[in-house]
Amino acid sequence: MKTIATISELKQVVASARAEGKTIGLVPTMGALHIGHLSLIKRACSECDFVVISVFVNPTQFNNPEDLRTYPRTLEADKKLIEDNTSAQVVFAPSVEEIYPEPDTRQFAFGPIAEVMEGEHRPGHFNGVAQIVSKLFMFVEPDKAYFGEKDFQQLAIIRKMVKDLDFKIQIVGCPIVRYMDGLAVSSRNALLQEDERAIAPIIQATLRRSVEEKQYEMTPSEVISWVTKTLNKIEHLEVEYYSIVDGLTLQPVNDWTDTDYVVGCITCYCGKVRLIDNITYKVSE
Repeated sequence: MKTIATISELKQVVASARAEGKTIGLVPTMGALHIGHLSLIKRACSECDFVVISVFVNPTQFNNPEDLRTYPRTLEADKKLIEDNTSAQVVFAPSVEEIYPEPDTRQFAFGPIAEVMEGEHRPGHFNGVAQIVSKLFMFVEPDKAYFGEKDFQQLAIIRKMVKDLDFKIQIVGCPIVRYMDGLAVSSRNALLQEDERAIAPIIQATLRRSVEEKQYEMTPSEVISWVTKTLNKIEHLEVEYYSIVDGLTLQPVNDWTDTDYVVGCITCYCGKVRLIDNITYKVSE
């Protein structure tokens, strides 16, 4: 496995692979890799001949400077994890100066899907995501790019960006990986204190209860209220938002019959750690 820090070398090795007729896969990450990332990388390796993993903590998608400062950076451990567990060929680990020699002033207009949930609570976040992901797409020109479904809204926005910019890239959404207790695997879990880690799985457990017991007894707005109140009663948990939306448009659902694809998306603080998750209420066969 080769580690590359410059765009020019990255383009060169990818061009060589493409000249050999190899299909190119890309897995964009911000590092602090875990089994969730490994699931994306392994799928990319199973479907593509040449796989690039980017490891870059992108400053333009952070609203909070403290969040950027404390985000885990574990490049050497990340490289070992990739090399020991996958057949990926390249890790692209550039500096901020390499990616942004000048400020990126591009503004992306995604419309309503970017104005709800994370878009409402983290202004400019998805513009920063689009800046870095579009750059990576231009550098690598992959045949397929792999993203986790835990970041449900991000995945929808990347798909829209690919369509809007006419990138000839297949976006592959991969299922959420969870621990045995139900907590979604996330780099941010490492920031949880021991007592916080013990209660964090209650978030997903509550969402599951809302599907199993509440969905047909309540309207979507009543379920939102029930989930929020249930979690906020628990010490160390505080819901920032819970939204029940159309899984394609990400617009709020007022009635279960409004659409064939209904998803609940949550952001909940566990102590000082901001965790996101989602659950499907309804999906067409």
